[in-house]
Amino acid sequence: MTAVAAIPSVSDEDRMRADLYNYLGLMLSGPPDEMLLVQTAELQGDDSPLGRAITQLARVAKVSKPKGVRSEYNALFIGLGRGELLPFASYYLTGFLNEKPLAALRRDMIAQGIARAPNVFEPEDNIASLMEMMGGLIVGRFAGPPADLQVQKAFFNKNIGSWAGHFYSDLEAAKNSVLYASVGAVGRELMEIEREAFRMIAA
Repeated sequence: MTAVAAIPSVSDEDRMRADLYNYLGLMLSGPPDEMLLVQTAELQGDDSPLGRAITQLARVAKVSKPKGVRSEYNALFIGLGRGELLPFASYYLTGFLNEKPLAALRRDMIAQGIARAPNVFEPEDNIASLMEMMGGLIVGRFAGPPADLQVQKAFFNKNIGSWAGHFYSDLEAAKNSVLYASVGAVGRELMEIEREAFRMIAA
């Protein structure tokens, strides 16, 4: 008989990490519909800084309406010509779109078996796509098994950690942010937790 290699299991903690990355990716890829707002309003956090940010997000979601959140999203990310924020790694790291950080990300995507969705036209280094990629790496949603911590660390440090915390802080403070100010707080706390956790992993 041929031996079959065991597929690494994903811990509950890692599934929770992936779920939070995927949630942020979903919220940042487009304005939430009524169902997602209801689900957000039901979130419960603990007494940690991240937990308190999640609790605050749930409170704001309870009083938010899809139409108002759609207007908020458009003002933040679309606007007339451009939105208040440009949520791209290239822009945050170089001041311009479609620069070296995007090329580096595309090489990493190929290495990890991550393909761009055919219906997505934005550059791959947008924050929503990167949150989805990180969530997928953690649980093995792409070509291979769940990525080990060294692979996660390298991908995070190279493509996310250097700028996403700054973006989330800007999202918190943006003049058009209401619900998304709380999304920004959750994202900022997650980035700080991940950065510190990866820092403690030996190279």
